[in-house]
Amino acid sequence: MPLQWPSLARAERVVLREVLVQGSLPRAEIARRLKLSRATLTRATRTLVNEQLLTEAAIERRSTTGRPSEMLRLETETFRFLGIKLTGDRLFAVVTDLGANVLFSADEPLNTAEVSDVVSQIAAMTLRAEKSYPKLTAIGVCLAGDIVDDEGEPVVMHSAFLGWDGVRLGSLIREATGVACVVQNDVLALTAAEHWFGAGAGLESMALITVGAGIGCGLVVHNELVSGAHGRAGRISHVIVDSGGPICARGHRGCASSYLVNDAIVTSLGGAPLDYDGALERARSGDRAALRAFEDAGTALGALIAHAINIIDPAKVILSGDGLAIYELAAEKVHDALSRNLDVDADLARHVDLDVQPFDFSEWARAGAVLAIKALIS
Repeated sequence: MPLQWPSLARAERVVLREVLVQGSLPRAEIARRLKLSRATLTRATRTLVNEQLLTEAAIERRSTTGRPSEMLRLETETFRFLGIKLTGDRLFAVVTDLGANVLFSADEPLNTAEVSDVVSQIAAMTLRAEKSYPKLTAIGVCLAGDIVDDEGEPVVMHSAFLGWDGVRLGSLIREATGVACVVQNDVLALTAAEHWFGAGAGLESMALITVGAGIGCGLVVHNELVSGAHGRAGRISHVIVDSGGPICARGHRGCASSYLVNDAIVTSLGGAPLDYDGALERARSGDRAALRAFEDAGTALGALIAHAINIIDPAKVILSGDGLAIYELAAEKVHDALSRNLDVDADLARHVDLDVQPFDFSEWARAGAVLAIKALIS
């Protein structure tokens, strides 16, 4: 049986989240940050320590005051979380502790994309993970697609890569494994992971843009992940960046996806038998046509980053995804288009905080584990 997550009061949840995101903190600083009375903080921390979620660290002397202060830090040895990322043909998995530190990772091809087969494969991966890390607390699964909450149950309304419609994936996985499961769009999951445990930790606002097989955008406003009324917030793939540009698969002329996704770059160079890796190799070797395709993609990317900044004015924009070679090859084009499209003067444009993060698919799986952590705490 999975390890039971304790029932926490609001004060206990906010204290735990503060230590999760900010790292070890003295009691006095937690009380100041959260505007909690000493009595409320004492009750909350007593519960969190008893439930093996926080631990009392050695007393440290804080340089700012010179006074000794008892530190509270995260207890990472008690609870374990399984994160899953599904693509159209592969399953990536990690096990993390409560601090989202990866303890185990694996990936394998999907046997088929049939729902029952994928659920069985996730159940088998759960058993495999539990051999080393028994009593998993919860599972988080992320995938590309529209996921909505139906009275507490996550439903995959549509996933083009997997060919799914109306799949109650969370309940199916829970029935197959006996472990609580949360399901979310992969870009929203990665945004949550960066906001709590990554480059956006502690920020009140941020935007995450991913490029590759598709285009994704996740937004955080007032410290909250924006999902939208129908789970579709941040859809920027078809924002028009050049009204005279090529036509995308949906018939839009000059939208971001007609330049920026991997297939669009390949198509601009003549398509099959060339693939994205081949296009990238040609660009890196100096092929002018290939470089132009990546530069056009860079211009589209800069415009999208500017749109995100104009809409929410984030403290930081994080760029990631399997198409990061666009920034490698066309950073100047990205920044030129960003400056042209920003609704600010040139001096302010130079101060945009753009953080380019390395990418691999295991990070998406870790984002799945963060979903489970976040759901239990929030």
